[in-house]
Amino acid sequence: MRMSTLTKIQNELKLLADPKQAQNLQRFFKTGKGEYAEGDIFYGIKVPVTRGIAKKFGREVTLKEAEELLHSKIHEERLCALLILIQKFESKEITPEEQKEIFDFYLANTKYINNWDLVDLSSHEIAGAYLFSHPKERKLLKKLATSELLWDKRIAMVSCYHFIYRKEFSEPLMVAELLQKDGHDLMHKAVGWMLREIGKRDLGVLEDFLKKHYKQMPRTMLRYAIEKFPEAKRKKYLKGLV
Repeated sequence: MRMSTLTKIQNELKLLADPKQAQNLQRFFKTGKGEYAEGDIFYGIKVPVTRGIAKKFGREVTLKEAEELLHSKIHEERLCALLILIQKFESKEITPEEQKEIFDFYLANTKYINNWDLVDLSSHEIAGAYLFSHPKERKLLKKLATSELLWDKRIAMVSCYHFIYRKEFSEPLMVAELLQKDGHDLMHKAVGWMLREIGKRDLGVLEDFLKKHYKQMPRTMLRYAIEKFPEAKRKKYLKGLV
């Protein structure tokens, strides 16, 4: 019987498992009881290696197989599924209908995109790219940002990197404003990171936003946002003297 592409991927990933590295990653990505990624299981494979497997098999994988891989309890299998989806989404041969199908699939499966690296490596490539090209659907960013699911909120913010890179800031600033009072540290970091990226492209836009909000921001969010400021200005923001 011919081995399925899905089985080939799973077998290759399993052969590359590094138990010692897996233990380190499970601590780093907070997989313990009560932590944000409770129960996530790692093989201990570096991202470039997983990316190579995705590239090797991506063209053969159906959306149904990608769904099965994304629903896996193994972190690297879920990552591989997302990398394959990006590869398909960015293919020169893809039709607009197929891109829409991948985008819809992505948003329907956000509960499986359930660690910050999975979000950060995929959201701007799929959700961000699609919404940038379909302005009438950008209201979905607000829906994601106001979701009760942590990963939806992080997807809303990090997908905006696609907009920021192209110097379109209205949606990123809207999402940042919605999330600035979120209670989770992962969101403080994500919002601060995206604000910093805005500042790299237009410092005035960032400072206008900060002057309105910085005194109410969580400390981590502010620190991330002003990380590249000159030391004297950074200290003024941290002391509330701007």
